[in-house]
Amino acid sequence: MNSRLWALIKRAAQRGDELHTTHPVLAQVWRDPARQANLARALRHFDVHALDESVSVGRRLAASSTSDVVDAHLAVIAERLGTFILTTDGDDMQKLNARFEAY
Repeated sequence: MNSRLWALIKRAAQRGDELHTTHPVLAQVWRDPARQANLARALRHFDVHALDESVSVGRRLAASSTSDVVDAHLAVIAERLGTFILTTDGDDMQKLNARFEAY
């Protein structure tokens, strides 16, 4: 996890903002546990959502002509929660018609 993202997470947590992610996102980013100290620390501030909403995810993929289940699931969860996605990959989120902010 880069220092800019870690700073954003700490600031949001200090303000009491709700932070969310999904299990598929964690599966994509988690690698060597010995090198994931910041990620593990950051997860204490997050609600982590299981991979569900499969019908909604499939519909989102069909509507966007995309195939990334992880991104589509994140878009569906963010929409359900009425929030936005903080991402480095705005192009994919735009294709999925998701509310996002690039960092």
